[in-house]
Formats: sequence, structure tokens, C-alpha cells
Amino acid sequence: MASTAPQETRKTISGWEGFNIGLWQTDIDVRDFIQQNYEPFEGDETFLAPATERTKNMWEKLQELFLEERRKGVLDISQIPSSITAHAPGYIDRDNELIVGLQTDAPLKRAIMPNGGFRMVANALKTYGFEPDPHVVEAFTKYRKTHNDAVFDAYTEDIRRCRSSHILTGLPDAYGRGRIIGDYRRVALYGVARLIETKQEEKRRLDSAMSTDEIIRDREELSEQIRALKELRQMAASYGFDVSTPARTAREAVQWLYFGYLAAVKEQNGGQCRSVALRLSWISTSSAISSQGRSTRNRRRRS
Repeated sequence: MASTAPQETRKTISGWEGFNIGLWQTDIDVRDFIQQNYEPFEGDETFLAPATERTKNMWEKLQELFLEERRKGVLDISQIPSSITAHAPGYIDRDNELIVGLQTDAPLKRAIMPNGGFRMVANALKTYGFEPDPHVVEAFTKYRKTHNDAVFDAYTEDIRRCRSSHILTGLPDAYGRGRIIGDYRRVALYGVARLIETKQEEKRRLDSAMSTDEIIRDREELSEQIRALKELRQMAASYGFDVSTPARTAREAVQWLYFGYLAAVKEQNGGQCRSVALRLSWISTSSAISSQGRSTRNRRRRS
């Protein structure tokens, strides 16, 4: 059951000191890390501490913004199409925040996500008194085909009629598609550089494979995942953090994990749920690597 990774490799990775060794050090395997290192807690809630004055002060600032938002319907909207790196860093109270990161560059400032479908975005903007940016309108009606446009192109006439008469609901143009839960813990445990390296190796393993539809799709999706990981590193850097390496403290672990979640939130928009999940979940592996990992674990269990 013990890892075969060399001792010198384990010693040189900052953030891993003090943890039990295991397969998680040689493979991307969060489950094995947990299995090797968790300790059951059988106490009660007495270890919990009340909110600090710093937290209470920030919450009061947010309460004021919540009231203003309810009065106006929406506090503000950024008309920059959302992506991992689309917006500058945002803060609630920069001097007092311990864990940072907002979806846009200001608290409660909403983002638009037109890749799924532009008509819904335009209607929402007009509902709250915002005129859609003409450049965005042009891009998503003239140059950029949205997910909903692609879905409607694929519908048969019968499906279109059933949709219009509301006989069928929950169709792909009006419902969340292909949701995959991202394992953002990997960012904290391994760092983005290791995750990029692993994805690049997965992609190289496909180079010798016959270019079937499935293999071509896998190559594209792995490229998207690698690109998203690089953008995640860029976004974290804009907040002053280097997530290339594993987290070294509990605070860094929470911050690294939150950056992974935030990156997904910045791009998830219904129409591209599947695309975002494929870019940011990092939970899929090529069949070759998966089978190799399973056979290795089986051999070690038998031994």
C-alpha cells in the first residue's frame, strides 16, 4: 500500500511535510490522500469560535450593499463577457480580507455570460434598465454562435413546435446541461503546475492513437483543460498568489481551493456547463492512464 515515490521527491515538495505517504504522491489521487491522512473527530462543537470583529465589519458592509441591491433590483452589471481572466481583481475590504476573490471587479457586480445564449442576457439587461453594449450585441449575434443557437439548429420541426407550445420542458436550450462536479481540492494538494504537467502527459499519450472522433474530442478537451489551468494561475496571480505549487498552510489551502471554484463560476453559464466542466473539473483521465492506475493499485493491494 505504501508509495514507491523516492524519499528525496517527497522531501522537496513544500506543503507535503508531515503527511503520510501514499499513492497520492505519485498519482493525482485526492481520495488516497484523504484515506492515508484523515483522523476521525469524535468531539463536539466547543472547538468553534465566534465571528471576529473583522468578519462582522465586512458583513455589515455587505448588508448595506444587499439593501441597495434589493432597492434597485441589481446593484451593477459588467458587460464584459465573463471568463476566468475577464475581470480585474475584486475585493469587499482589501485590507481585512483573508480569503479573496470575486466573480467581477466589485462586490455584487453581476457578470454577463452570453456564450450560452445571448437573448436571455439582452432581456435581463433591459429588465434592469441597462442597454446592451453594441459591441457585445454585434459579437454574439453576428460573429459568435452561442450554445442555444447550436441547439436550435439541431432541433427537428416537431421538437420546435412541442417546445413552443410547452408540451416539452427541460430541453437543452433552457436547462443546465452536462454538469460535472469539479474537484477543486486538487489545486490545493498538487498546485497548478503539476496538474498542467499531468494533463499534458495525458494529451501526449493520445498522439499515437488513431484519430477517431472520440480521440479528437479528447485531444481538444485536454487542450481546453490545460488552457483553463493556465488561466486559473493567471487569475490567482492578479490577486498576488502563486498557485503553481501545493498550498503550504491551511489558509493557502482554502484560498487555492476557492480560486479553483471561482474560476469555474466565472465561466459557468448554463449553455456551456459541459465545456466549463471539461475545462475545470480535472477529474477525467485518459483510459490508458486510468487503466494503468487501476492495475497498479490492484497489484499493490494484492501485495
